[in-house]
This record gives sequence, C-alpha cells and structure tokens, in this order.
Amino acid sequence: MSFFDVLIVIINFAGALAVFLFGMKLMSEGLQKFAGNKMRAVMGKVTGSPVRGILTGAAVTTVIQSSSATTVMVVSFVNAGLLTLGGAVAVIMGANIGTTVTAWIITLFGLGESDSAFSLPMLLGAISLIFMFMKRDKIRWIGDFVIGLALLLVGMGLLQQAMPNLEQYPEFLEALARLSAYGFWSILIFVAVGAVLTCLVQASAAMMAITLVMCYNGWIGFDAAVALVMGQNIGTTITANIAAMVANTNGKRAARAHLVFNVVGVLLTLIVYKPVLALIADMTQGIVGSNPYTPVGAAGYAPTAIPMALSLFHTFFNVVNTAILAWFIPVIIKMVNWMVKDKPEDEEYVYKLKYIGSWMNTAEINLKAAEREITEFSKRVLRMYTFLPLLRTAKDDAEFDSTMERIEKYEAITDKMEMEIAEYLTRIAEGDLSHQGSQRISAMLCVVDNLESIGDTVYQIAATRKNKRETAVHFDQHLNDNLDHMTDLVQHALDIMDDNLKKDYDLIELAPAEDAETAINTYRDQLREEHLNALKKGTYDFAIGNAYSSLYALYEKLGDYVINISEAIVVKFK
Repeated sequence: MSFFDVLIVIINFAGALAVFLFGMKLMSEGLQKFAGNKMRAVMGKVTGSPVRGILTGAAVTTVIQSSSATTVMVVSFVNAGLLTLGGAVAVIMGANIGTTVTAWIITLFGLGESDSAFSLPMLLGAISLIFMFMKRDKIRWIGDFVIGLALLLVGMGLLQQAMPNLEQYPEFLEALARLSAYGFWSILIFVAVGAVLTCLVQASAAMMAITLVMCYNGWIGFDAAVALVMGQNIGTTITANIAAMVANTNGKRAARAHLVFNVVGVLLTLIVYKPVLALIADMTQGIVGSNPYTPVGAAGYAPTAIPMALSLFHTFFNVVNTAILAWFIPVIIKMVNWMVKDKPEDEEYVYKLKYIGSWMNTAEINLKAAEREITEFSKRVLRMYTFLPLLRTAKDDAEFDSTMERIEKYEAITDKMEMEIAEYLTRIAEGDLSHQGSQRISAMLCVVDNLESIGDTVYQIAATRKNKRETAVHFDQHLNDNLDHMTDLVQHALDIMDDNLKKDYDLIELAPAEDAETAINTYRDQLREEHLNALKKGTYDFAIGNAYSSLYALYEKLGDYVINISEAIVVKFK
C-alpha cells in the first residue's frame, strides 16, 4: 500500500465520519430543541427513586440520541442544585441504556444496501418540511432531526465504502491477527484501544459505527469487537468529566460517578467474559441463523451476524450492569465523595460562577443554569443590604470602617456578577432561539442589570452614611426611626423579589411586589412632606436635612430597582 493509497483511504474515511457525526449532531440538536422545556421539567422532577431516575435517563437519551449530552445535562443540573447526586447516578445509568438505541438504528437500517432506500426519501421529505413551515420552530426542529437521521445513514454507507478491501493488504490483516493472538491480554488491549479512540473522537456512537463496519467487512472478530465496545463505554465518560472541570463539587462528583459506573461494569463483564459472549452468540444464532464466531467466507457465515451480536451485547451489557449496580448507588456516592473532596473555604469575598460552566446545545438548559446564577446574585445583594444598619449602630470608627470595607467588596462582586452573567446570556442569545427563548433572555438581562443597580445604590447609601459621619452630622431619634422603618419596607420588597427569583418564573405573581413598592413610595412621600415642613420651621439645619433627604430618596430608588426585577420577569418571561 503506497503512501498515496493510505492518504486516499484516510481522506475518504474522515469525510464519511464527518457526515456521520454531522448527522448525529443535527438529529440530537433537533430533538433537544423540540423537547427542551419538557426535558428540563422531567429531569428537574427526578427524585431519589433509582427506578424513576433510570427510566428518565433512558428515555431522554433515547430521544436526544446522545448519552454524552444527557450526562453533561446531568452534571449541569447537579451543579445547579436541581438534581441530587443519587438521582444523577440513576439518570446516568439510564443514559447508558438509552444510548444503545443508536447501535440498533445502525444495525437495522445503516448496514448493507438498505441505507439509501431509507435515507434519501427522509432527506427530501425533511427539506420539504423545512421550506413549507420555515416559521414554525417545532416543525423546523423535527426537520432537523429527520435530516440528521438521513445523514447518519448516508454516513454509514460512506463509511462502508471508505473501508478498503483488506484482502488486497495482507500485511494489515497480519497486524490485526498478531494483535488478537495474546489471549485475554488481547481483550484488554482492545478495551484500551476502544477507550482511547472514543476519547479522541468524543462520540461513542461514531466509534460504535466504526466498530460495526469493521465487523461487517471482516476486519476484526467478535471477541475483539466486544472489547472495543466495552472500551467505548469507558471512553465516552471523558465528555462529562471535561464539562465538570468548571463545575462545583457535586457536579464533579456526578461526572466521576459516570466513570465509576462504566469502569466497574467493564470489570464485572470481564470476569464472566466467555459465558456472556457464548450467551450472546446463541441469541444471535436464533435471530439471524448465523453464529458471530463463524469465520468470514465459511459455510453459514452471515455479514449481519456480528453487528447483530454487538447490538445485543451493547444492550445486555448496559441493562445488566444497571440492574446490578443500581443496588449499590449509595456505595458509588461514597466512592465519588472520596474521589472529590469538599473544599471548605470562606467565599464571602471570593466570587466565581457556581452554576454556569457546562455548556449545552439546548438553550433551555443553559437558561436554567443562568436562572440559578441569578438566584445566587440575589442572595449576594440581600446579604449586602444587611450591612447598612451596621453602619448606623457602629460603636467606633474601626467597626464602621470594617463594615464599609465589606460593602465595597460586595459592590465589586455585584459588578463582576452582572458582567459575567450578561456575557453568558448574550452567548445563549447568539444561538438558534425561539421567540419565547429570546423574551426570557431579555427578561434575565433586565434582572441582572437591576440587581447590579441595587448593589450600586446600597453602596451609595453607605457612602452617604460615611460622609455624614465624617462631617459630624447627627440625626435625632425621630429621623433615625423614620429611616429604620424605610429600611424595613425595602427589606420586605427585597425578600419578595428574592422569593420570586427562586420560583419557577411562570408561577410568579406581581401583586405582592407591587404592594411593597406602593408602601415604599407612600412612605417616601410622607417623609418628603414632613421634611419640607421641618425645613420651613427650622427644626434642623441644611446639612442634616440634605443627608436625611438623600438617604430616604436612595432607599426609594432602591425600591424602584426591586420592582423592576419582578416586572421584567412577569412581563417579558411569560
């Protein structure tokens, strides 16, 4: 085989693989977009029930045709506090079952001569749907799925064509034969090769397709193919672990749980390797009338035997391992807790994104992460607000300066939070969004802008207090009582705002927030009228009056930002 021949084979193979992967991407993303809201709702309701979690993981992965996407989604949900670690482990187990559907699609429709009969009509039909219903998002997303499935099958056909006839290259057959001549060590070698190649390709479905084609063309035997499949189950965990690099502790643990589950499953299977393969061989014999161990060209050989046997093994492997290991979810949790230690630290003045990190192709899931980050933003703002009364009650300059320093640090944190969350939302907006999705992003951008403005206003109130202290301006008890009451009214409004941000945005009621805002405005009007009368009567001097009016005006301004947040959610998000 000349260098030019090798280059042509590599180029043809890479092109065929690219078509296959693009088809997988279109198919997966089309269904993720179509079912984004429903997937989020279903995943969010998974509780500690292992059976429910397994069924959910299997169903979601069957729909979106990507166990990696499901697992990254799980890491995101654990990272966002929407899933317990136990629930996440169950969903991951189910995802391993759901991903076996891809192998069955390829085996039943993507090998042999059937691919063009199915794929080309689907391709034409999907294109027709897209052009006929371009303005209807759901129809367009279904069209993306159908086109993706068609391209996947076309890619399988191209992969078959790209595979050279190894009879013309005996040296390559000899190399494969040597690699398969080490008994049980050969099995371990092929497991390692499957894991490494899947890590590189970043798609277990693509490696399964390559393995099926290699078997179909007689490149490798049944034992080696099964070992590659087991290696692929280990290699596919790399995606979730990469996504978890920027996740919090529980997110990292969910990704490690995926690795532990698949590695333990492979080890258990290796213990009973020969009996399992004998069972699969008998099942295949009964279905297609040919044993997967039958050599190529021998009497009774059927090219579909090994692909059928691999699909059976892939399903058997994941279903049986899930049935066994589901009883040991608490043990798996203990293992990943040991692997990923808690890192106790005082994070009051250290800000980093807690829930935003793992990026999914589905805008709905990314938006949920942003919602959780906004909730964290609100918590920071409320904490910052509680420092204000400490400025008035400070016993000495040291206590006052310490509190002022805390407010300054929190103000810097709110600036950073607004910038990073807004950048994340802008990135989401650059994708393919529905009208509702665009409205939600608009609402959330408004929310983070007003949260940052609340932080600025709290700092302005603190700065006014500092100036008042430095200029030796003193309020009497009546003025202090008035400002304390205003502080309480704004605190009530902030609590309502924070509660709204923690709820499902579709369930928020605006009336309580409006009542709180009305109470603030009414009291501000009352204070302003009393203030003007006091100035006319000379009750206090200009310096006191100026500091006093500035403070109650700032509190009222702060209330405006608070109501803006609830209004933005109710008006724009729904």
